Amino acid sequence: MGLLERCLELFNTSSLYEVLGSDKQASEADIRRSYYKVSLKVHPDRAPEDPQATEKFQVLGKLYAVLSDKEQRAVYDEQGLVDEESDALSQDRCWEDYWRVLFPKITVNDILEFEKKYKGSDEERQDLIKLYVQHEGEMNTIMASALCCSQEDEPRLCSIIQAAIDKEEVPAFPAFTQESVKKKRARRKRSDREREEAEEAQKELGLGDEDESLVMMLKQKQKSREQNYNSFLSDLEAKYSKKSGKSPRGGRGKK
Repeated sequence: MGLLERCLELFNTSSLYEVLGSDKQASEADIRRSYYKVSLKVHPDRAPEDPQATEKFQVLGKLYAVLSDKEQRAVYDEQGLVDEESDALSQDRCWEDYWRVLFPKITVNDILEFEKKYKGSDEERQDLIKLYVQHEGEMNTIMASALCCSQEDEPRLCSIIQAAIDKEEVPAFPAFTQESVKKKRARRKRSDREREEAEEAQKELGLGDEDESLVMMLKQKQKSREQNYNSFLSDLEAKYSKKSGKSPRGGRGKK
């Protein structure tokens, strides 16, 4: 059975993009993040209750191998076909190893180092502007979705957004420009409450001061994203591994 047929069987669609919740216009980075998030959801270690988890995980690996290859993606986009005989879809490849090369395990120090480089960078600005447009200026959602930020970062992030509005790079959404003081206070109050809970978690886990900012971020993001399987850590892992992961092309292993 070919890849497209397996996608239909396991994910109820033969569209490689739909399996990832993406589309043809998605960038390589977007495809990578989508693959990470979907594959994480069906990873055998994280979905032991799903009898098809292993099969889904393997199919997702093949799917990403196709879409991450420029030539194969071009053929698929133009003709809707997949070269089943290509090296990328080799049956003897270990897809778990392939996934781990793409997304190596990261440490607390890795995350903290990423935070230092990310804050104030052009990448952070681009991500923030994208969130602003996507959520039409709704700061509660923006703050919940932005990487490496806590309530203390809000004035800085707002100034970045306002500068983009002043330069007419983005629309002036009323949700942002006319946000009430009451709503801002409610967000601050919620953040303070979550900070207290995070401090308690820090004590219980016996973490040192160097880990405090990480605990705060994880705690705050976890609460605001309970409705979605994507956690703050998942997004950060996907973005961080984009910097550190090695190319998996040509790698072969056991089944």
